[in-house]
Amino acid sequence: MNWVANNLPLILQRTGDHLAIAVPAIILSFVISIPIGWVAHHYRWSRGTVLTSIGLLYAIPSLPLFIVIPLIVGTGLRSPVNLVVGLTLYGIALMVRSTADALGSVDSNVEQSASAVGFSAWQRFWRVDLPLAGPVLLAGIRVVSVSTVSLTTVGAVIGISSLGSLFTDGFQRNITAEIYTGIVMTILVALVLDLILVMIGRALMPWIGAVSPRRAARNARAARRSGEVTA
Repeated sequence: MNWVANNLPLILQRTGDHLAIAVPAIILSFVISIPIGWVAHHYRWSRGTVLTSIGLLYAIPSLPLFIVIPLIVGTGLRSPVNLVVGLTLYGIALMVRSTADALGSVDSNVEQSASAVGFSAWQRFWRVDLPLAGPVLLAGIRVVSVSTVSLTTVGAVIGISSLGSLFTDGFQRNITAEIYTGIVMTILVALVLDLILVMIGRALMPWIGAVSPRRAARNARAARRSGEVTA
């Protein structure tokens, strides 16, 4: 506790650095995954190819990826941009499948009714498909959030400041309290971001209490299996 009290400004700084990397990556993952997931859902012939190709991104080891990215985007090795790009790719690998499943969970009868009353494809997506897919999308982005917060710590190995820096510094200087502080703060950040996402979801989707994300995810899987059998 003495170490924590004496180094509170450092802990807050590392937490801020961690959030400055993780939050943009989470947002970008969500925004980019929506159109890709829509393509995978709308064009069934491309679903397997798109989901498999995107999913392979998550199989790439994080440390080599963070080292290769600067060679591609032209940034310095220790630039936080590299970490944001890498984490965004990992987030997309998780979120695209969730997006496709979410859109697949929307009742086809509802979609047909929307078209029958004169909604264009664009209007139906924004006013029907996306809101009804919300619970599954929320479940997906929560998984992405936890994964991103955890992977952000890896950047400390290549010198990018985050809560992971407390791990590396603690090991190098043999300060157990610093290591434990990094672990606890990483968990705390993940929990706080998850809570914020849940609150945002409830604010944007008042009906979410009637259909929980877990139940909606089960419906999406059932819908996907049904579609595969029909195909």
